[in-house]
Amino acid sequence: MSFLLRDASQVDIPAVTEIYRDSVLNGVASYEIVAPSEAEMMQRFAAIVGQQYPYIAATDADGKLLGYAYASAFRTRPAYRWMVEDSIYLAPEARGRGIGKALMTELIDRCTALGFRQMVAVIGGASPASIALHLKAGFVEVGLMKGTGYKHDRWLDTMLMQRALGEGMSTDPDPSIYPGTLFAG
Repeated sequence: MSFLLRDASQVDIPAVTEIYRDSVLNGVASYEIVAPSEAEMMQRFAAIVGQQYPYIAATDADGKLLGYAYASAFRTRPAYRWMVEDSIYLAPEARGRGIGKALMTELIDRCTALGFRQMVAVIGGASPASIALHLKAGFVEVGLMKGTGYKHDRWLDTMLMQRALGEGMSTDPDPSIYPGTLFAG
């Protein structure tokens, strides 16, 4: 399956909403129980890109959305501004075809170029496929939280994974340039 990566835009939100809806209703990556509306997904998109975080779309040759990935704040307190949390969602027919890996690689590259120093993954349901994807992308396991969610009539664990970006913590960041200006006092 060939695909193209590009910046996501507002026109992608209906398809983003459907992909996420499938994940909410049938999967365990998201701990939401009720799928958000298209209007809510538009608000989430605007908040993420409004803070200059990357939001990437993967499409087929005809422009159909196959998946998407974005980075967002792990926490909004100022000391966390150098760390991002990744999120990747794929349409069911796009899974297992290298699209997740391509989205992850592009997301890491973009976050590194923006000056972020750490990326964290909060993997709902401790999904083996998601853990494997993150391990291949250079993440390490930093913690397993047991029984953090209850969905689909079962208790779910959450895996925390992390990887350094760019210079990581080997040098001090410049607080006067992005992302140092995020959430500043």
